[in-house]
Amino acid sequence: MTNITGTLQSPRLNVIARIHTDFSSKFGIPRQSGIVESLEATIVFEPAYRTVDALRGLEGFSYIWLIWEFSETARETWSPTVRPPRLGGKKRMGVFATRSPFRPNPIGLSSVKLAGLEIHPRLGPILHITGADLMDNTPIYDIKPYIPFADSHPEATEGFAEITQSHVLQVEFCESLLNLIPINKREALLGVLANDPRPSYQHDPKRVYGLNFADFNIRFTVGKGTVTVCDVKQLV
Repeated sequence: MTNITGTLQSPRLNVIARIHTDFSSKFGIPRQSGIVESLEATIVFEPAYRTVDALRGLEGFSYIWLIWEFSETARETWSPTVRPPRLGGKKRMGVFATRSPFRPNPIGLSSVKLAGLEIHPRLGPILHITGADLMDNTPIYDIKPYIPFADSHPEATEGFAEITQSHVLQVEFCESLLNLIPINKREALLGVLANDPRPSYQHDPKRVYGLNFADFNIRFTVGKGTVTVCDVKQLV
């Protein structure tokens, strides 16, 4: 975009909505959208965009794209290479060959399932979605429908990601601790734990990790392909 003097201007991006999820911190958020389909979230629009007309026809799509901001990792500077966690955090790749949050523009892209549209008497239209990989209160810049014939490419190659697929762990969660978690949150939490929330370069079986999820702090260890939950505390 140029102005009348010929100098470049940066386009202005407006925050149209914010997402509300069970993740109050970055640790434990699935590495990609759709990995844990049972994760539920809502999208609440900013006052200027609370109009049903803007969503007319969206109910006909089963999946949508979210364009959002890595608001917790934004930096003034950037590096042309990053260390993807799935490569052990030691090998560098070009930033544009990764989905690292540390980018020239801290913009994220996620495909999520549209579970429903609610009209709230005070907040206007609210989208209910599943499978999001976003932290609570993340700003949303845009929403677009997912179109299978254009957006799905089954023959696509996966680059280095093909050899770094996520591994699923067994989860040991004793009944007395699991019963502290609301029933409607248990499946999602188990899915998050099974997909190994640790950074891939951490392998100490004695280390106790803490995951904040749905107003609870989940303490766990990981060893020999198993996540063992050792404590659950309600967050104040």
